[in-house]
Amino acid sequence: MSKILSRLCIKCYSHSPTRSNPTEILFGNQDHLRLRHRFYFTQRDCFAATPTTNLRFLGATNAFLLLIRHAVRFVHKMAGLQPTLETLNFNNLALTSLPVDPNEEKIQRQVPGACFSRVKPTPVLNPSLVCMSLPALQLLDLSDEEVRRPEFVEYFSGNKIMPGSETAAHCYCGHQFGYFSGQLGDGAAMYLGEVINKKGERWEIQLKGAGLTPYSRTADGRKVLRSSIREFLCSEAMYHLGIPTTRAGTCITSDSKVVRDIFYNGNPIQERCTLVLRIAPTFLRFGSFEIFKPTDSETGRAGPSVGRKDMLNTMLDYTIQNFYPVIWKEHSGNKAVMYVEMYKEIVRGTARLVADWQCVGWCHGVLNTDNMSIACVTIDYGPYGFMDKYDPDFICNGSDDGGRYTYKKQPEICRWNCMKLAEAIKDVVPLSETTSHLNLFDEEFGRHYKMKMRQKLGLKKELPEDGKLVENFLDTLLHTGADFTNCFRHLSKFPFPGSAHFSDERSEVLKYLLSQSSSLEELKKFNEPRMDKRQLAMFMMVAQTNPELLSALGRSSQLLEQEIHRMAKLQDLEESTEEDIHKSNKEEWNKWLDKYENRLKKEVENVDDVRELSEQRVTIMNSVNPRFILRNYIAHNAISAAEDGDYSEVRRVLKLLQSPYAESANLEDFGTLSLVNSSSDTVVSKTTDVGQAACHVDQLSYEGKPPAWAGDLRVT
Repeated sequence: MSKILSRLCIKCYSHSPTRSNPTEILFGNQDHLRLRHRFYFTQRDCFAATPTTNLRFLGATNAFLLLIRHAVRFVHKMAGLQPTLETLNFNNLALTSLPVDPNEEKIQRQVPGACFSRVKPTPVLNPSLVCMSLPALQLLDLSDEEVRRPEFVEYFSGNKIMPGSETAAHCYCGHQFGYFSGQLGDGAAMYLGEVINKKGERWEIQLKGAGLTPYSRTADGRKVLRSSIREFLCSEAMYHLGIPTTRAGTCITSDSKVVRDIFYNGNPIQERCTLVLRIAPTFLRFGSFEIFKPTDSETGRAGPSVGRKDMLNTMLDYTIQNFYPVIWKEHSGNKAVMYVEMYKEIVRGTARLVADWQCVGWCHGVLNTDNMSIACVTIDYGPYGFMDKYDPDFICNGSDDGGRYTYKKQPEICRWNCMKLAEAIKDVVPLSETTSHLNLFDEEFGRHYKMKMRQKLGLKKELPEDGKLVENFLDTLLHTGADFTNCFRHLSKFPFPGSAHFSDERSEVLKYLLSQSSSLEELKKFNEPRMDKRQLAMFMMVAQTNPELLSALGRSSQLLEQEIHRMAKLQDLEESTEEDIHKSNKEEWNKWLDKYENRLKKEVENVDDVRELSEQRVTIMNSVNPRFILRNYIAHNAISAAEDGDYSEVRRVLKLLQSPYAESANLEDFGTLSLVNSSSDTVVSKTTDVGQAACHVDQLSYEGKPPAWAGDLRVT
C-alpha cells in the first residue's frame, strides 16, 4: 500500500480528518460510498478514543481511505459529475512547498523557521447560515444543491473538516502604523487548503474567526457578527465594483459567545462567534516576507526567522512560480532578474489597486504591511469605509488618531509599504536593485488613475487639461460638502453641448448636484473640532518644542493644522445663513459645469455621429460610477437586523451590491432599508421603544443621500 500511496503523492496521517461534534475528538473514521444519481463521499465515525486503540492500524486505515478519496474524485472528474463538499479537488501546495512548523501546540508562541503551523478550528455551537455568495462558492465548483445540504454549515463553521482539507495558520510579521511589530500571523484565520476547480484555477480557502492559533497573542481567535458581516459584504461589493479583492463565500454565526467591549467604555457584552469563508489565489502578504527582518532599531523587535535566506529563496520561488507564472517562465534561468521582475510587477499591481480605491472613494483603514497582498488584491476588511461627503482627509478608522491612513494618503502609504517589501527581501535582492524601481509606482498610479477619472467624467479624448478638470471637480465637492458617489454618477445625465434641450437638462443636473450638497447645519457638523481647545493648545506647544514627542503621541503637525482650519471654517459658518450657503454652492457648481461644458465641446469636434458617441459615453460612465456602494449606515442596519436574528437585510444588501452599476435595478425588488436610530430629518414611518430610549425606524432608499446621523457612525 505504501508504494501505491507514494505513486499517488498521498501523505498519510493518523488523525481523523473530521470531527463529528464540538465535544468529541476521534482518532479514526470509516468512510463509505453511496451511489444514487451521483456520488457522495461522507464520513461515519466508528473508532472511539480509548487507551487500547491500535494507532498503527488506524494510520493504515486512514491511508487506505485517502486512497479511496482520490479514487472517488477521479471517478467524479471522469464522469463529469458536479463536485460535492466531500469531493472538492484539494491540492494543498502551500503546505507541501513552504516550511511547516513541526510543533503542533496551539499555545501562543514564537514560530521560527516556518511559514505555517498546523492547527485545528475550534468548533462552535449550533452554527447557522447568515448569508452566502453563490458566485464566490462557484469558484470552488460548489453548486446550489450542495449549499442546501445540512453538512454545509458544519464544514464552513469549522465543526467538520472536508476530506482533503488540511488546516493551518500562516506566520507573518508587519509594520503597523509605521512601526515594526514583530511576529503577528493568523491570529483568528485558518488556512483550509487549496481547491483546483474545473477551469484549472487554484483557490486558497480560509476561515476567519476559527479560534485560537499560535499567533492569537492575547486574543481569543474569534470574530463576531458585526465585523464578519462587514467583511463578507465588502469583499463581494468590491469584486462586483471590478476591484481586485479576496472573495467571501459564507458568513456563519453560532450560539457560542465571546465577550467584547464594543465602545471601550468598561461595559462588555457577549456576542456571537461568527466565521467568514474567504477565497483568494493566496493570502500571502508583504508581511509574510518580514519574518526574516533583523531586530528593528526603533521597536527592538525582530522576525522569528532571521537569517534564514534559504527560506526566503523558497518563498520567492513559490510566489513567482504560482502567482507570476509568466515571469517564472521567462526568467527562471536567471533568478536575480526574476526576483526584480516580480518586485516590479507587485509595485505596479499595488499602484493600480490603490488607484481603483481612490476612484470609488474607498478607504482601507489599516494599511499595514501585513494587510498588503502579494497578489495585489484587497485583503483584510476591518474598519474600512466608503466616503459619503468628499473629504481628502477622510479617516474611516476611528482609532487612527494620527491620520496616517487618510483617503489622500493611501497612495503614499502603499508606496511606502512597497519600500518595506524591498527591505524584507534584501538578503536575496539588494536594495539597489529594487528601490530604483519605486518610480514605477508613481507612473502606474498616475496612468491608471487618470484613465479611470476620464472614464468617470465621460472623456474619450486625452487632453492635457483633464487633470485640472478632475482636480476642480473634487475641490467643488469639498467646498460644497457634496456626496462623492452620487455626484459622479449623475454626471452621465449632463448632455453634450448643442444637443436638444441642453439648457433644461443642464439645469436638472445642477438641481441634483445642489441636492447632494451640504446644508449649513451639515457643514457645521462636518467642521466640528475633533479635539477640545485645551488639548489642541497642548499639542501645538509640543509641536513647537518637541516634534518627535508629538509623533510618539500619535499626532502630526499636519493633523493639528487641519484642526485649526476646521475651527476657522466653523467660525465663518456661524456668521452664515442657509441662503448664503445655497448661493455659494450654486456658484461653485455653475463655475465647474461651465468648465465641463467647454471640455465636452472638444469631445464632439469632428465627430459625425454625436448621438452614438453620447450613448457610448453614458454607457462607459455608468459602468465606472456606481449607483450603489456599501455605505456604513447600510452595513450598520443590516448588522442591527442580523443581531436581532433577521438575516434578510444582509441578503438583500448583498443582492444589490452584486449589481452596483445597474441603471435598471428596481429598488422595489430589494425592498427598502429599515433605518434604526435615525434623526428626525427623515420621514418617520413608525416609532418604537428600545429600552428607555425612543427609536425611529424610517424607510429610505439605498441610493439616496445618507441621513444626517450616518456621519456619527465610527468604526475602529
